[in-house]
Amino acid sequence: MEGKVALVTGAARGQGRSHAVRLAEEGADVIAVDRCGQIGTVPYPMATPDDLAETVRQVEAADRRIVAAQADVRDGAAMKQVVDDGVARLGRLDVVVANAGVTSYARAEDLSDEMWDDVVGTCLSGVFRTARAAIPHLKADGGAMVLISSTEGLTANQHMAHYTAAKHGVVGLTKVLALELAPHRIRVTSVHPTSVDTGMIHNEATYELFRPDLAPGEISRDDVAGPFQGLNALPVPWMDPVDTTEAVAWLVSDAARYVTGIQLPVDAGATTT
Repeated sequence: MEGKVALVTGAARGQGRSHAVRLAEEGADVIAVDRCGQIGTVPYPMATPDDLAETVRQVEAADRRIVAAQADVRDGAAMKQVVDDGVARLGRLDVVVANAGVTSYARAEDLSDEMWDDVVGTCLSGVFRTARAAIPHLKADGGAMVLISSTEGLTANQHMAHYTAAKHGVVGLTKVLALELAPHRIRVTSVHPTSVDTGMIHNEATYELFRPDLAPGEISRDDVAGPFQGLNALPVPWMDPVDTTEAVAWLVSDAARYVTGIQLPVDAGATTT
């Protein structure tokens, strides 16, 4: 990654921060984007400006430059402005990691329009708008784009029709972009992690979904470890963010120079049938 520039969305914490810091450690300068504000239908606390500032600190500690911006990936004009500004300040763009995502929970018949629009807007439309803003810059020298999907992009689960539909949509988007951008030496892949040890799963709303037998507010991380482990073939309840990052780092490296259009599960066997 020496001398390259990477764009990472959802970079303020969790997997996004992990991706940004690792790519910086590999030598890349970083354009870090995060909404840093709450979405009303999301039932857990989202990232804050302080979280994004910590990502900046860690990237700078790796002796790399970083342009950090607060923007909602659902806003196409904002994403174009952020990406254009980041490229103007850092000089180029080589890597895109479209990581930003949110979820909420309800059976399909109970999903409100707002719940559907917020999740699909962030997890699918936001990925598209990130890619669209980046493509003109990637065309200059070629590069790699990794779209973060989920095991829900390969399988399905109850209470997550909106999230599952969006993550399946990321697969289709990956394949189209891989074909369209191949002549420009731009590779596009998707990564499909199982549950990851971040705030998206460690919150009361998720805990109550997995342990409805326990009283709300009294469910602990240990209480849900068993049900989460039941989702995976390997005997682990969830992965660390760095486990997804290892796959991302390989896919954007020259070691994967002929890898494009694929869906890479990093899922502890969750999608094995």
